[in-house]
Amino acid sequence: VQLQASGGGLVQPGGSLRLSCSASGVTVTSTGMGWFRQAPGKEREFVAAMRKGTTATYYAQSVKGRFTISRDNANNRVYLQMNTLRPEDTAVYYCAATAGNPITSSYYQHTTYPYWGQGTQVTVSS
Repeated sequence: VQLQASGGGLVQPGGSLRLSCSASGVTVTSTGMGWFRQAPGKEREFVAAMRKGTTATYYAQSVKGRFTISRDNANNRVYLQMNTLRPEDTAVYYCAATAGNPITSSYYQHTTYPYWGQGTQVTVSS
């Protein structure tokens, strides 16, 4: 399984970015997919996830209403659309995958995901 995250960059507060996670070795429609982020000196934290085989999505409270996770089945990708970005969104963003079918609360835990991409840097600054 390989996951490759891309799309990060430098954006001004209030701006938008779309992160992409390209998957190989798994099919995103039949895999639980998540996005996490880690800022310098902080723990890795949950951002968003999509349950396998469904359209059910889960978000951290801090990004709810601003970020949207989605699948592109034709291209076997998962996206994270990030709007109204804030300086506190600055972090390295990672996509992750699990072939299992965990309970809802487990989607929020990084230990649920055995497969990880390399991360893409998002910097929100004026």
